[in-house]
Amino acid sequence: MKGRSWKRKRLKNMNVARSDSPVSEILPAVTDYLDSPAKLLLGASSTAAADGRTMDVFNPATGKKLAKVPRGGAAEIDLAVKAAQGALEGDWSRMRPVERQRVLLRLADLIEANGEELAQLETLNNGKSVMLSRLVEVGNSSNYLRYMAGWSTKIEGSTIDVSIAVPPGAKYQAYTRKEPVGVVGAITPWNFPLNMAIWKIAPALACGNTVVLKPAEETPLTSLRLGELCLEAGLPPGVVNVVSGTGAEAGAALTAHPGVNKLTFTGSTEVGKIIGIQAMQDMKRVTLELGGKAPMVMFDDMDLDQLAEAARIGVLFNSGQTCCAGTRIYAQRGIYDRVCEVLADVVGALSVGSGLDPANAINPMVSAKHQAHVSACIAGGVEEGATPLLSGDAYAGDGFFVHPQIFTDVRQDMKIMQDEVFGPVFTITPFDDPDDAIRMANDTRYGLGASLWTTNLNTMHRYVPQLQAGTVWVNSHNVPDANMPFGGYKQSGLGREHGRAALDAYLETKSVCIAVR
Repeated sequence: MKGRSWKRKRLKNMNVARSDSPVSEILPAVTDYLDSPAKLLLGASSTAAADGRTMDVFNPATGKKLAKVPRGGAAEIDLAVKAAQGALEGDWSRMRPVERQRVLLRLADLIEANGEELAQLETLNNGKSVMLSRLVEVGNSSNYLRYMAGWSTKIEGSTIDVSIAVPPGAKYQAYTRKEPVGVVGAITPWNFPLNMAIWKIAPALACGNTVVLKPAEETPLTSLRLGELCLEAGLPPGVVNVVSGTGAEAGAALTAHPGVNKLTFTGSTEVGKIIGIQAMQDMKRVTLELGGKAPMVMFDDMDLDQLAEAARIGVLFNSGQTCCAGTRIYAQRGIYDRVCEVLADVVGALSVGSGLDPANAINPMVSAKHQAHVSACIAGGVEEGATPLLSGDAYAGDGFFVHPQIFTDVRQDMKIMQDEVFGPVFTITPFDDPDDAIRMANDTRYGLGASLWTTNLNTMHRYVPQLQAGTVWVNSHNVPDANMPFGGYKQSGLGREHGRAALDAYLETKSVCIAVR
């Protein structure tokens, strides 16, 4: 007992560095991890791919190879699914809800205890600001685990009054049970690797499921490290399995595997459609959190002192590599010129550089491929006739950097207005009639997030119901919460994550009807 108490105290005291402090030296634990062969987690086994194949992962800030990871495929996915099925039939299914809660809390403690290691590893692999790695990848992930751990003991069915009339005179009692859906295949994106893994794993485990996690091929390192921490936290082998690999190989095999009962995917709409179609082939349950092209509608009466925050958090959070980034700003005519002026000044002054220094607000794109995509979107905007407000010089150094850009003189039919860029690029469009602004805001195939900026409550209450988006913020943007359901309208996805709504995606409802004789 004394040893356990000491360990709990030790875990609490080991934490991340101050969020805004630069990384002056990479931790030895990070260096050791990068120098050691990364392993898949298949049940209780940490192993290489069966055929020995590996794939390189890169440091986006330098463009140089960072590490090698196993390139798992169909064979490894099959082993992982079988391990997950076995865990469902073993000790995990016999754990009481409070025991599931306890192990999730231990995992949250371990993420914090190894927080600086995880934060540095994430920034080296993803490129993002170490401030975001500390606050979101570590801080938000541990808090999300604690939030979902609490739901473990609060899953409940209901009693039902029924009106069954046969045979005559019979009486019945009925109730519902909530039961785990089974093996969950989770495919996560590269923009928030550890945090998105926790978004999938935490509610799945709280409900008693098991998981096979396939992280994005660009950013698998923190997910593989997470697998080690899951075993250290006391999760039975097979409850969480981690397979790195490409989407075409490991991702496709996981999606098609007959032993998977539910799929959860965060990523592009194009890939989400493929996964959705495959899921329907054998009626897997599916949750899809997909692309976005979020509008920010700014009215004449908005507090203009909020513009800098709107740009930094609403648009350029994580260098614009977020699905809810407010990349289409609609500013009412009376403030349009001021909005363009302020945002050009704010964005133009942002420093571009490595995420290891939190003073750099614009960090690299995740890969050379994505750097080329964002650069092509900027060039395409110019070709279509949009007016750039910033110099738009190409980045001269190493790494996958792109200087931010703002466009005006845009039309609704331009690609820069309709297609997801997923980088530090946005547009500003004037409007006179608020109804026209809402019509333009809704003129997209996406519907993940949106925001209104106004000090008028009547304006807010009138237009919130008219915006076609899963989340509408008012005088803020791109700030999710564990207790607030998150998901999209239209082609931004199916289902919801976060809050009580997330649990429904990981549970089956069983009706029980008892004849009372």
